[in-house]
Amino acid sequence: MDFSGQRQYDLRQFQKDLEAFHLLLSEKQIQQFVVYYEMLIERNESVNLTAITDFAEVCKKHFIDSLSLVKAIDLSEWQQESVSSSGRSELTLIDIGTGAGFPGIPLKIVFPDLRVTLLDSLNKRVDFLREVIDSLGLEGIEAIHGRAEDYARPDRLREQYDLCVSRAVAHLSVLAEYCLPYVKTGGSFVAYKSEKASEEMKEAGNAVRILGGGSVEQISFTLPDSDIGRSLIVIAKDRQTPPKYPRKAGTASRKPLH
Repeated sequence: MDFSGQRQYDLRQFQKDLEAFHLLLSEKQIQQFVVYYEMLIERNESVNLTAITDFAEVCKKHFIDSLSLVKAIDLSEWQQESVSSSGRSELTLIDIGTGAGFPGIPLKIVFPDLRVTLLDSLNKRVDFLREVIDSLGLEGIEAIHGRAEDYARPDRLREQYDLCVSRAVAHLSVLAEYCLPYVKTGGSFVAYKSEKASEEMKEAGNAVRILGGGSVEQISFTLPDSDIGRSLIVIAKDRQTPPKYPRKAGTASRKPLH
């Protein structure tokens, strides 16, 4: 990764926001975020990746928002528990409907020991993600082109992950059907939502139970130095998801579980 000739950015607010989450990054990690931003803006001209293009806003609303997972999950502690309980050191995470790579790539940059899968249904976005992975020199991360319904089959990625995350815009009951099948029993699915997620969480309660979910917790907060309210909905996976879920393509959104 060559940073020569790179534009200079005011990183003070970004670093302050990272400190608010108790995250201390190396110079290399900071520069990986800068390169990621520049690639995002360059490719955004030909592929619809984001409506937010200002550097400070991308840092706050994409990078910091993605990293807000630490408000709900202590990734370092989870990693230690994974090692002690299973004898392995890799914590596995899948990002469903990752789009431009959020939250999966920021999480991978900050927690390089994570083994990450990015899944998206648009091939042009997946091509972009693979270029980012290569340019940033990231290892232990893959980008896959496909639908969530298809890759949740037993012969693919079903119940292979400790954590599933998604910032996709869909009702929680729909996201749960797409995401919980990927989570191992004992793992968790975390949905990134706005601050007004309480009603949605109640409405999705039965769907979560049907899909093998257990306890559901809402963690609400504002992003550092902002009035942007966010919620993380953490769903524990208590038992295997019944084989019939997820249903065939498009059914979950047309006929959500109640």
